[in-house]
Amino acid sequence: MIKKFCIFSAQYLPHMGGVERYTYYLAKELISAGHEVTVVTSLTEGQKEHEVTDEIEIFRMPSLNLMSGRLPVLKPGKKTSQIEKQLRNHRFDFVLINTRFYLMSLAGARFAFKNGIASGVVEHGTSHLTFNNKIFDVAEKIYEHGITAILKHYCKNFYGVSKACCEWSAHFGIRSKGVLYNAIDLKEVKELSDNPVKSYREDFHVSEDSSVITFTGRMLVEKGIFELMEAVSTSKKNITLFMAGDGPEFENMKKKAQTLKRENLRIIPLGRIDFPHIMALLKESDIYCLPSVSEGFPTSVLEAVAAKCFVITTYNGGARELIKNGVSGIILKDNKPDMLRDAIEKVINDPMGMESAVEKAYEELKKNFTWKSTASKLVELSAQKGNGKVD
Repeated sequence: MIKKFCIFSAQYLPHMGGVERYTYYLAKELISAGHEVTVVTSLTEGQKEHEVTDEIEIFRMPSLNLMSGRLPVLKPGKKTSQIEKQLRNHRFDFVLINTRFYLMSLAGARFAFKNGIASGVVEHGTSHLTFNNKIFDVAEKIYEHGITAILKHYCKNFYGVSKACCEWSAHFGIRSKGVLYNAIDLKEVKELSDNPVKSYREDFHVSEDSSVITFTGRMLVEKGIFELMEAVSTSKKNITLFMAGDGPEFENMKKKAQTLKRENLRIIPLGRIDFPHIMALLKESDIYCLPSVSEGFPTSVLEAVAAKCFVITTYNGGARELIKNGVSGIILKDNKPDMLRDAIEKVINDPMGMESAVEKAYEELKKNFTWKSTASKLVELSAQKGNGKVD
């Protein structure tokens, strides 16, 4: 039976991030299974209010993009009301809402509630947002608790992209009903791996005896980017560290990289690169390191495992549901530079152990973290009108 799904997501492509990719790939998988998908997101400068891309219908509502785009705020008004009227005519079977704390999320929950449509909220984080400003951070926590309380009035069904996200939801008095895992398209990854768009080792003249470590993601303090750079700078190993991504800390990261100089160390800031280039980079990397203090289920870890990189990350977030510490990767209790350095050196010193761990992580990925599995669970939810549980 064909289902009509509506996904409310405050941020969506071409803005790049884990939530955006989750929305896009989940929508693609639902469509490939014969269903219809509409995405409702924020309108930013230079984008169309309404379009169809990859068979996904997209509505963009007028919004203010605060905090460098990290906090889009929906603007009520005539245009927003017109879009809601168009959405009502679609007669959706299920409304999926990404994250709790955006006004767009609240709009999605209210829309479903007012029109008698089953709905569910998917949590993508494991901590409060931080702006690295005490006043802003306190205000954010008050705001987040307030909007979540309102959201709970309109929607009773909460899920997470990982078990860790479900555990975090309990902080807001939410008892999650299950997991709709973040995932990856292994077929797409294989095609990109078989036909890489470039060779980063060749382009940057990386020597064969240099261990390539890669970070991909937003350049944010909470991602642990400065701790990672400090860690490689205190190691005596021959290391090339690629830092791929943009964000508020990109210029500070570049300046820091210039000060951390030693023999046999290169830190290469790449800026933002697209998915084909990310996969080309990961294919030639030995270790992927994500020393975050907060994550949901990082898409970057899924990409690294799919590209057969050894993963070093922290206990924060859902990566530990894929990576088994000491067996298929390394999960650290925190991101202190000396702990990161020791973990990196341990992996470099044990190439056979690294190869074994990479294969075990890849097998676990194939088994449990595919979009087909996540989409099937969502279809099951829609059939149960949002009252069933997802394992």
